[in-house]
Amino acid sequence: MKTCRLILEPQSAFGTPLAGDTLFGQLCWTLRRQLGKQRLDSLLDGYTAGRPFVVVSDALPVGYLPLPTLPSSYWSKPPQAEIDVKQLKKKRWLPLADLARPLAEWQQLAHSDAETVQAITGGLASAHTERAQPHNTINRQTGTTGTGAFAPYTQAQQWFAPGMRFHLYVVFDEARLKQAEFRAALSAIGQTGYGRDASIGMGKFSLRTDADDEPLAAVHNQQANAWLTLGPVAPQGLGFAPERSYYQPLTRFGRHGDIAVHSGNPFKRPVLLARCGSVFSAERVASSGDPWIGQGLTGVSDSMPETVHQGYAPALGIHLPPTGAS
Repeated sequence: MKTCRLILEPQSAFGTPLAGDTLFGQLCWTLRRQLGKQRLDSLLDGYTAGRPFVVVSDALPVGYLPLPTLPSSYWSKPPQAEIDVKQLKKKRWLPLADLARPLAEWQQLAHSDAETVQAITGGLASAHTERAQPHNTINRQTGTTGTGAFAPYTQAQQWFAPGMRFHLYVVFDEARLKQAEFRAALSAIGQTGYGRDASIGMGKFSLRTDADDEPLAAVHNQQANAWLTLGPVAPQGLGFAPERSYYQPLTRFGRHGDIAVHSGNPFKRPVLLARCGSVFSAERVASSGDPWIGQGLTGVSDSMPETVHQGYAPALGIHLPPTGAS
């Protein structure tokens, strides 16, 4: 398995957060259109048996990784007079340059959303601004809006700061899917739009031509005994130490996209995942191993039983101290 790191630049508002598992679903539909259903079926062979052909991370601010989801006992304490709990909770992005520092210092070195935007764009703004977009449905009999299905409504849109860029970590089996094929599919998604309301101009992004190869191997801790996830993951039943694994649960209420929207039942069964930034402990995390954890999920759709959900996530090996910092 190879790993590469790509840079995405938003070109419009987004109706759906750039999450790895959601992006994987749209990637499958795009590969089906570009390479054919037979090729996609071949790529998905073994997906639920621990053989993913590609694993996609969440979109992360350029130059940052998520601060691990850990109890406060793992973090070193600043002088009492300087403690601001509210400000510490806002610090959720760790600069890549600080990964070599002791884990206990990471929280104090982490940046808030506003600080990451300033570092990336040079401007003062939040990472994204949420705005309500009004919509109307016209009753063709009356020529106006009304009540019930014809009542005006709003939907949230996310607007990113000008110049904001994101890293996308991708692990792929080059024997089955070439990097050029993946990039072509990802570029097509960026041009046509990602997620909700792509048909009306939302979810557009550009893909930089340059890429970094094996970025996770370069920052892998040689004394690693835990995985830091870079996207939602399904860790159930994989043998991680429960007393030294930390995460926030995420329930994904998915729905089909593309032509499956017209299947009669586009909704999928809820899937329980652990959020990006989770930490899962193992007895040993080898640097030579595949830089991902998790499993492929199936049984999520009644209308399309062959549907799978990405329960894998790219992961970075970190060293978790035996006890929390005092």
